[in-house]
Amino acid sequence: MANEAFENPISVDKVTDKPGLLEYAHSVGGALIKPEDKGKMKGRAVSAMREQTDLQLSQLYRQMQLLAEQATAIRNRVEVSERIYGAQMGFEPIVGHTYYFYEKKDGTDVLSMIAPGEWGRIFPFRRCVATVRMMADHTWDVTYHDSEFSEA
Repeated sequence: MANEAFENPISVDKVTDKPGLLEYAHSVGGALIKPEDKGKMKGRAVSAMREQTDLQLSQLYRQMQLLAEQATAIRNRVEVSERIYGAQMGFEPIVGHTYYFYEKKDGTDVLSMIAPGEWGRIFPFRRCVATVRMMADHTWDVTYHDSEFSEA
């Protein structure tokens, strides 16, 4: 049996003279090398990216909502201020002072220094629309009244 030729059971395609370039461990003691599933890796990356961008878009949306609310509040203040400046008043309003905005029975508006409870027995208006305070920019800080005041 000494003359028999040795036949290597390993295929020639599986043998290399540069084992360090193999995609897998080439010896029993070699490091375990697992090929990474690129689809799974990309999926996790895309998922993380979407989560982050959704968070940023949500934050921008909340900021836009706040800005829209502030713009609406300013527009409302301007509209009320124009209505107050169009009202009948027998004095010049002073910044920081509180006044009372009334609607007369004929539908016209009046700005007064007299509070609704200070009129005595007969309330001369249809209703007190709001308590107002002139601000430094000459717009008005408005507190609307829900209740109707009527003659006693």
